[in-house]
Amino acid sequence: MTSPKEKNTLHSCGKTAWLLGLAGLLPFGLSLGLAFWGPMVWQVNAVYGFLYYGAVILSFLGGAHWGAVIQRADHQRHPGDIRRLLMAMVPSLIAWPALMFNPVTGVWVIMIGFVLVWAYDLSREGRLGWPGWYLLLRSVLTVAVVLAHIGMITRLGSSAWG
Repeated sequence: MTSPKEKNTLHSCGKTAWLLGLAGLLPFGLSLGLAFWGPMVWQVNAVYGFLYYGAVILSFLGGAHWGAVIQRADHQRHPGDIRRLLMAMVPSLIAWPALMFNPVTGVWVIMIGFVLVWAYDLSREGRLGWPGWYLLLRSVLTVAVVLAHIGMITRLGSSAWG
């Protein structure tokens, strides 16, 4: 049973995570806005900034799963730990080559990476050990990030659609 103090701390952590997660959307929104409406000289930098930030955040999501395995309180090996550690590497291995593609392809690859990690997060193995509020947060953030990527794809024009 958790004490009122522990519940308050847990609630506070969830609240802080939500606040920081939503704040993490700001660079996507800012670079997307600049890509559409910024001075011409800033637009190319905004596209690359969007792509690079997406790669960093996608890699961060892998780190969350790595941490979930190695910081488990019971220090016991669980079924799926090896797969989860391997899965923790996948976002970085998607993000890194995406930075070497042209921006159109890179934005598509990063967006698909976000969807794949989200799908894993929603799986039985991927959601193991997270607090109840985490999957809702991940879902809200992923939908917002995917919509931002669709916005950037739209900005990049008809060549972005193949």
